[in-house]
Amino acid sequence: MKLKFVFTFLLLSVMALAQKPEKKNYQYINPIIGTQRMGHTYLGATVPFGSVQLSPDTDTISYELNKKYNGKVYEYCSGYQYEDKTIVGFSHTHFSGTGHSDLGDFLIMPTTGKLQLNPGTADKPLSGYRSAFSHANETAQANYYKVKLDDNNIIAELTTSQRVGFHRYTFPKANEAHIIFDLMHGIYNHNEKNVWTFVRIENDTLITGYRQTNGWARTRTVYFAMSFSKPIKQYGTRKYDENNIYKGFWRKFDESKNFPEAAGKNLRMYFDFDVKAGEQVMIKMALSPVSTAGALANIKAEIPHWDFDKTRKEGEQLWEKELNKIKVETLTEDDKVNFYTAMYHAFINPTVYMDADGSYKGLDQNIHNADGFTNYTTFSLWDTYRALHPLFNIVQPKRNTDMIKSMLAHYEQSVHKMLPVWSHYANENWCMIGYHSVSVIADAIAKGNDNFDTKKALEACINSSNLKYFDGIDYYINKGYVPEDKNGASVSKTLEYAYDDWCIAQIAKKLGNQSAVAEYTKRSQHYKNVFDSKSGFMRPKLDDGTFKKEFDPLDTHGQGFIEGNAWNYSLYVPHYPEELVKMNGGKEKFTQHLDSLFTMTLPDKYFENTEDITRDGIIGNYVHGNEPSHHVAYLYNWTGHPEKTQQRVRMILDAMYKPKPDGLGGNDDTGQMSAWYIFSSLGFYPVAPGSDKYAIGSPKVKEAVLNLENGKTFTITAKNQSAKNVYIIKMALNGKPLDRTYITHKEITDGGQLVFYMGSKPRK
Repeated sequence: MKLKFVFTFLLLSVMALAQKPEKKNYQYINPIIGTQRMGHTYLGATVPFGSVQLSPDTDTISYELNKKYNGKVYEYCSGYQYEDKTIVGFSHTHFSGTGHSDLGDFLIMPTTGKLQLNPGTADKPLSGYRSAFSHANETAQANYYKVKLDDNNIIAELTTSQRVGFHRYTFPKANEAHIIFDLMHGIYNHNEKNVWTFVRIENDTLITGYRQTNGWARTRTVYFAMSFSKPIKQYGTRKYDENNIYKGFWRKFDESKNFPEAAGKNLRMYFDFDVKAGEQVMIKMALSPVSTAGALANIKAEIPHWDFDKTRKEGEQLWEKELNKIKVETLTEDDKVNFYTAMYHAFINPTVYMDADGSYKGLDQNIHNADGFTNYTTFSLWDTYRALHPLFNIVQPKRNTDMIKSMLAHYEQSVHKMLPVWSHYANENWCMIGYHSVSVIADAIAKGNDNFDTKKALEACINSSNLKYFDGIDYYINKGYVPEDKNGASVSKTLEYAYDDWCIAQIAKKLGNQSAVAEYTKRSQHYKNVFDSKSGFMRPKLDDGTFKKEFDPLDTHGQGFIEGNAWNYSLYVPHYPEELVKMNGGKEKFTQHLDSLFTMTLPDKYFENTEDITRDGIIGNYVHGNEPSHHVAYLYNWTGHPEKTQQRVRMILDAMYKPKPDGLGGNDDTGQMSAWYIFSSLGFYPVAPGSDKYAIGSPKVKEAVLNLENGKTFTITAKNQSAKNVYIIKMALNGKPLDRTYITHKEITDGGQLVFYMGSKPRK
């Protein structure tokens, strides 16, 4: 009888396991990864490439302190730091993973009890409307965020559609509820950031308005329409710009309470509601780059109802659709969490920037219509040209084409006739160096993803490369290098301009423009002009043609490099790796040089003045926490030692990516860090975007199926895969031996199977 009982119990257990539904891919997303220390990701709600990023902000750190830059603000590029104990509120626009910032528009915070319009401070949270919270009562998932606000025992829930943020607040007991609407709040705030704010109370459930700011984007205007699920009982406004002597004839009115419009530089508002115990107050906040009418139309088009859970599920389905582009089997569940969270972060940016009807504000500040394409913004191109856009050419080719069309629209609207450098919200912010839009365009053309005006694209690339008053280009054209005593970060600029010029040569070659091929092939060799054969490093050169005497190849500050040092940047010749090997003494000597990079020690003093580089992202002297080195582990493929590439890649994957709040070794940089993980986990990487080749590394997945937009599938299988088996013994492509260290784009997009046979020892 006892045996029968045990057998029955085991049978029922097996049946229960068999009936357990398989987890969806979106359920492996962990938005908390990267929210602590250097990752600079946010954990709130958004849909793929969403215009709204509805997320909590955990402090109000200002950009300025005593009229100088406040370094503490760097920690709050995404608005959220995992170590903080309070939440200020929930704002609707955020960058993911950047090393500078803006946004944080239209912060909302629910409260009860005494009305407080000041946010308070982290050390005295009860002095304002912010609230304590605990990670134990916090949930972050795909397109969903939930937290208990401890001070008032309010449950806050967030979800989104493409252009609308959806809030649901559950109040614990019958009381007067306040919704604080802070139009002063922002990320990287400073005293002069808010240029103007305008608000209208259209009726007892609808508020409209706009805010214009002067920050990283110096002329940025965001329009909104905010709808409440129940009528407002009363409301009020407080202005914080009383120093303005001119008040006009608005002084006739008491604008502080129940007055149906407000305008000023700095405003905070409140909306009061009578609520029953357990009652929910919901808010829909739509954004528009064009008008309040556009924002209201976006609500009607996307969320015409008050079903919060329906919107949440629709967002989950959107994420599942995007994640299904790559279906993976991994050694551990942690690996799968890392992979799908990397895909999640990679598919947040660039962001859609237009209303539901296709209208958007252009760089010229006029209203345009995206005719036949989706208009995008948030182009962090110094980061994303390296792996994110090449990844899009495989799994998001249509979107990448639209992104290039958006870049070309930017070019047409630019008074400088310049492609984007770093652009967001109808503004060029000129951050970082290079003209890397040309790399994105060249990579798409090289891979046949060129459903755009390629002649116009070549024109735009050439004009961008010849804008002489931009960042030392005049010197670069005339001298073949940028002189350090005339323009800082000169070596980095010379090297990156040379690569970009190679990209232009590849475009010209495809289009049969031989004169441009000759000119830009010559310019692409300018990297040689800053190579010092005596020291063996790229080195800053002065206007008189001599190398700068004071030179330390380990230092990241004041040595002619941006966010890197000579050890790392001297390896930046992605377009001519064979020549790089020769310049460094040949294959064996260069192999030893690369070995030293990974095994030496870089003392803290060498990067203490560079906020984008910390110990978190460093292995030896290899800086994975910043982009210039992202191709370096793959350079062993050109030295005859691919096994060293394989070992280094797997080491970096394990060391720099973990399923924890501090699981990223550096800023995710709008998806570039994550794109590196995706490519490297699949077993290959685009060392030189603009080429149709991907360098072979060492796959971390057991199997991956790429579901391509052309209807074909490409399957990657790693046989004998394990944590120790990091070396490739042999490869087969579609059943035939593959005995080279690269795979082509066409071999992937034609569909088929790539099989890696893995082992614990390198192939002899």
